[in-house]
Amino acid sequence: VPNFAQLYGSMSAQLPAMTQILIAVGTTARSYILVGVAALAGLGVAFRLWARGESAQLKIDAVKLRLPAFGEIWVKYQVAQFSRVLSTLLIGGIPLVQALETAAESLGTPLLKKALEKSKRMVKEGQTLSSSLEATRVFPGLAIDMIEVGESTGALPAMLGSVAEFYEDDVATRMQAVLALIEPAIMIFMGIFVAFVLIALYLPIFSLADTLQG
Repeated sequence: VPNFAQLYGSMSAQLPAMTQILIAVGTTARSYILVGVAALAGLGVAFRLWARGESAQLKIDAVKLRLPAFGEIWVKYQVAQFSRVLSTLLIGGIPLVQALETAAESLGTPLLKKALEKSKRMVKEGQTLSSSLEATRVFPGLAIDMIEVGESTGALPAMLGSVAEFYEDDVATRMQAVLALIEPAIMIFMGIFVAFVLIALYLPIFSLADTLQG
């Protein structure tokens, strides 16, 4: 881009708008690349420091929850992990309230940990696990229904294992589908970008050639 900018500058020709945009962006990026890298590094450090706080982590989790496609996958992954740990603890003879607390602590998300605190209090008060998890408004309806069946049949640990297995498979399938879409999307974007650059750089040459022939 800098070479083309010098060439077109020496010609004093009227450049198309897209060529002017490309040259302006290229020149600016070249002049301020070190400043840009330093600014990005500073923003990264500032974000990491900010993200250490509990309130910041809750906000980040809330954003994750609302992300298209990935938000649902993220929730299901957490549900699968929670169900797997809780099932293992109950099979090992750990009381439900204690197992619920340990399973919640195994999660890496403050948002779900906070929601499960409410669930633990409800179980202590005598309510069922399924109703307490439903009150969090985070767990999928199918998971709640499966846990409720496990409670009514006396097979809660086994049903929690089934919940974990179901959502583990679901997460793996959805991740494969999303990743399969990302690669062609990147290729399309790169193709459009390269086409824009080539057209913007060579369009003035073609225009000049037409003018000379005319």
